[in-house]
Amino acid sequence: MDLLMDILNVAIYSAIGIVLMLIGNFLIDLIVPCSFPEEVKKGNTAVGWLSAGSFIGIGTILRAAITSPSAESTEGLLEGIGSSALYFAVGVIFFMIGYIVVNIFNKQYNLNDEIGKGNPAAGIVVFGIFVGLGIVISGVIA
Repeated sequence: MDLLMDILNVAIYSAIGIVLMLIGNFLIDLIVPCSFPEEVKKGNTAVGWLSAGSFIGIGTILRAAITSPSAESTEGLLEGIGSSALYFAVGVIFFMIGYIVVNIFNKQYNLNDEIGKGNPAAGIVVFGIFVGLGIVISGVIA
């Protein structure tokens, strides 16, 4: 019976993780002045890196929320899903803030312009911001 419950939990959290990662990527697309779907169709690797960073960062945060000691011992499935959604929201907000802050304070280049031009280096910078913040936030949760 435990195996079936574990499989059910994997299925539920995987589905929620996919949905939250897509929502997070959509929300981040709102602050970057280009359309991610259109840019991916054009082969814009900067947007690919940025999206990959958001997926990895959000996944890292969700993993920490799901595996935190308090979630394992005191929460049921619904509470676990709720806390995962809350940490997801906090993470995406800080991803957006991190992107905006770096773009404002970096006077050497404009991330919006460079990502729009498909500059892979700009995408990798944002990838690093998102993954780094995901690691920091997951460390606080765990």
